[in-house]
Amino acid sequence: MTKLFHWYGSLGLATKQFIYLFTVTLLLVMILAWNNLRESESLLRNQVVRDAEMLVSRTNQYIDANLDNVENMLLLLSTQSDILEDGKEDIALQTLRKFADYNNSITKSLYIIRADGKVYASSQVYYEIIGNPYLSELYKLALQNYGGINVSEPYNSPISGDTLAYVLPITDANKELKGVAVAEVNLELLSMQITPMNYQSYVLFTKEGNVINRLQFNDKLLPYKPSSYPRTLKDDFQEQLVSLKVGVSSIQADSSKSLVAVRSTTNRLGWSLAAFIEEDYFYKDLRKLDNNYRTAVVIWVAILLISAYLLSRSFTKPIRRFVEKMDRLHDLQIITKLTVSRRDEIGRLTQSYNAMLERIQNLLQKTKAAEEQKKEFELKMLRSQIAPHFLYNTLSCISSLAKQQKIDEVRETIRSLVKLLSFSFDKQSEFVSLAEELESLRMYMYIQQVRYGDQYTYKLDLDESLLQYRILKLTLQPLVENALFHGISPHNGGLITIKGKMEKGMIRLYVRDDGIGMSRDKINKLLYGTIAQERSRYRFTGIGLRNVHDRIRIHHGEHYGLRIGSRLGVGTVIRIDIPLLLDKDENLGIWD
Repeated sequence: MTKLFHWYGSLGLATKQFIYLFTVTLLLVMILAWNNLRESESLLRNQVVRDAEMLVSRTNQYIDANLDNVENMLLLLSTQSDILEDGKEDIALQTLRKFADYNNSITKSLYIIRADGKVYASSQVYYEIIGNPYLSELYKLALQNYGGINVSEPYNSPISGDTLAYVLPITDANKELKGVAVAEVNLELLSMQITPMNYQSYVLFTKEGNVINRLQFNDKLLPYKPSSYPRTLKDDFQEQLVSLKVGVSSIQADSSKSLVAVRSTTNRLGWSLAAFIEEDYFYKDLRKLDNNYRTAVVIWVAILLISAYLLSRSFTKPIRRFVEKMDRLHDLQIITKLTVSRRDEIGRLTQSYNAMLERIQNLLQKTKAAEEQKKEFELKMLRSQIAPHFLYNTLSCISSLAKQQKIDEVRETIRSLVKLLSFSFDKQSEFVSLAEELESLRMYMYIQQVRYGDQYTYKLDLDESLLQYRILKLTLQPLVENALFHGISPHNGGLITIKGKMEKGMIRLYVRDDGIGMSRDKINKLLYGTIAQERSRYRFTGIGLRNVHDRIRIHHGEHYGLRIGSRLGVGTVIRIDIPLLLDKDENLGIWD
């Protein structure tokens, strides 16, 4: 193989192009011929399979209709919880016999299992003599989906024979469990009813691959276990049933026989119906068509041999020139466009190449501008983190508290101010945990409540599992500050609620206030207008909503950031979308 590659590498460009085009085109022709052959086979298949699919679909609908009757019967039976009361045994037995007689076309036996373990049966005499060991398991199955209908896997009942059971809890008006209703389906009668609807071999099976219908003795198509009664499919064939795709597929019956399987969609119980046809049935009329394709392929090979040679020669020269021009490009910052002198595919390729270089250059410029803007925002944040008016007013408040000899308030206010300043001046990372961000917010709100009283209140409602994730520092505080002084303060007090949850693979935080609200024009101005630092004597920092929005989008992309909704006179909600960031190796705690 190595020698072959060396030999190919030593050939001229025209020869390489000829060999490549001839080989690829020949493969394409052979693939096309093969596909056409397969399509012809498919057309022949469809003549039989289409009818089989229609019959399978109709049969599946017929089965669903019969099973609907069982479900409706159980639902009606579950509404008569009063018959389970003591002293009404005769009424319960009479009711079961009535329902069983009315639905005998699909139901074999009916049971009611009271919560105390007492059992009523539609054939009470047979039950008392023979019993049914599966009832305890069916009672547990009914309680697994409390209030809904469950269906068991097929089993052999002493009274009903080969069957499966529908189970439904029975409750009274107070939703108290009174018992469980059980209906055993007459699978033998169901098989007899659907057999005339299918002229192929068929199997009705559950999602685990368990066969529901009774298999026919005169069926020579499917593989059965020898000397089995009732007839049972071989284990390896039964395992293949579950993996059958919906529609038409192939399945191996044994080492010498392949079958075409037509599988229906599953019904709401997870059952599927599959009909089987011999694979050899479709190949009887394809031999003549196969010979015609062989003759056509020989002719096509001769034509391709000549065409590939001529095509390679026509492409060699312009491609070599194009490659030589591309090799001259070394610096993407300085782009010299290639001259377009052709109108064919080579010319269009040259135009696309020039457009690609231009897009690359624009992308590099945008990336460079974004990095510069990111650094600019970081510098603005560091330069305007502490507003002097806020610090002056807070210290004045501490002085006033000291004159009033409120020592505890003075101590707690100074402690909050010191930690708030520590949090702001920490330059180790621009990211902090959500828990740290909330702690800084708590200290900020404590200072504001000391200054202005209880007219400003706030509430947290966050999932504790979110506290470990990382967010940009000073994300929540500017939003709460905006709600405080532009929403609640003009309203003479109110409540700020901060919620958080994980949704759609990201963290979503909500800052809600019940203040005066704002118009859509003001929202657009805040998020998409010109950047202006909002400085006032009330603010702790000079970071506004636009600054927070742009910082998040610069760090995480355009899918993240702020969304604002507001109604005048009702309030404002700000949603913050941020990705899931977790850094377990970094020391997150700064509140020692």
